[in-house]
Amino acid sequence: MLDLMHLRMRQPPEPPRRRGATTAGPERTPFNPLRVVLGWLAGLPWLQLSLGAGVLILAGLVPWATGAALNALDRQIADVEIKGEFNGLNRDKLDADLRSLIGRSFFATDLEDVKRLVEREPWVESAAVRRVWPDRLAVEIREERPLAYWNDRQVIGRSGHVFEPVNPEAAGALPRLAGPNDRVEEVLVLARSMANELHEQGIGFAGLALEKRGAWTLRMGNGIEVALGRDQVESRFERFLTVYQQRLAARADEVELIDARYTNGVAVRWKTLEKAPEKNS
Repeated sequence: MLDLMHLRMRQPPEPPRRRGATTAGPERTPFNPLRVVLGWLAGLPWLQLSLGAGVLILAGLVPWATGAALNALDRQIADVEIKGEFNGLNRDKLDADLRSLIGRSFFATDLEDVKRLVEREPWVESAAVRRVWPDRLAVEIREERPLAYWNDRQVIGRSGHVFEPVNPEAAGALPRLAGPNDRVEEVLVLARSMANELHEQGIGFAGLALEKRGAWTLRMGNGIEVALGRDQVESRFERFLTVYQQRLAARADEVELIDARYTNGVAVRWKTLEKAPEKNS
């Protein structure tokens, strides 16, 4: 215990305090805006930001560089090559239309405009246009494949498209269909059905007409016309076909018209046979 007291007694006395002074806390660091900004900048992901900035710069330079390269490589169109098999299409006229492209910019010429120019021709079903380096355009054309005549001056393609060329006769020997323009599909469907049945019986199909009042008339390959009327057209056609095969096929060259609008049979109009001239005795 004496030792403890002795140690306590040997502790250095506290320094005297000044009168009126108070004990102060730790000093505060003054606010430094520059240090805050530098600390914020130090925490940014500089690598990612650098990569992003590089990508943006490249993205801006690519169109400029591409345009500059194209301008340096661009030439004038020197030739237009036309490919395809043509029967009705006027090749000379098409060549003249496409000759206007000669001298235009190889890269600046709009291929869709060229495609529309070619497809304005009635005989053209579709066209494909491509560039051939360094100064040539290639135009590949698919011509309409005619299926039948429509109302004399028009032609129906195999796709069902109706077009009116300046030279419809170039389609050749085809069946002749007729009717209102808003019913072309209906006429075409029935004509195909009848043509197939006639073909199976060895009979030629020459055409089918639908009048404005709704009456149908069939024309066979041998020139005989068949009146089918407005109602029950398909059943009347079947009845006509049966009677024709059984009773009239052998005398077809004498028949002018067959009227199948009757309920139980058909009526026949015979050709007027000219009297053969008498021989001089």
